[in-house]
Amino acid sequence: MLELAILGLLKERPMHGYQLSRELTGQLGGLWKVSYGSLYPTLKRLEREGAVEQVPGTSAGTGRKRLVYRITTTGEQLFLKLLEEPPSDTQAEDARFRIRLVFFRYLPPETRIRLLDRRRAALAERLEAVKAAIAAAADDEDDYQRALMEHGRAATEADVAWLAGLIQQERTKYGITAPVGQRRRASATLRRKERTA
Repeated sequence: MLELAILGLLKERPMHGYQLSRELTGQLGGLWKVSYGSLYPTLKRLEREGAVEQVPGTSAGTGRKRLVYRITTTGEQLFLKLLEEPPSDTQAEDARFRIRLVFFRYLPPETRIRLLDRRRAALAERLEAVKAAIAAAADDEDDYQRALMEHGRAATEADVAWLAGLIQQERTKYGITAPVGQRRRASATLRRKERTA
């Protein structure tokens, strides 16, 4: 996940480690806090792999030399591969998706739609599992467990609807029509959303 964020930022412009840390915090907000203990080893590994390279630079105004890093052609390819990589596990994918979304502008519209739809489908599957767990729990759970399960259901429903909206926005903006099966699923999702509203 850190590799993706570093490569995405270096795709925008060359930076030294402190700038990367500041940008990671600024652009990715509260998504996660990166420590220098993980940033610099990751930069060194990416450099060994040929994904980034050092450019001797000087920090503005201080005269102090700092190593500035820039992305290479190999790094560009790795960046795109990481952006499109299928999810491995649900919790890691939740965080990884947010970071990917920050850099979606570097992908073609068709790829963005495919990745958004893949995420939407995974969350729709998760939603069905949550609903089944709520139904199975019935009155067996305490009030706080039920409240937490209901919160999970509501949050997942909101995410599914949000993703459906992003997909529709991309399709409209770029004139990309949905395959027939996806149009039916999208219509059904919107009808369910309208009934619960």
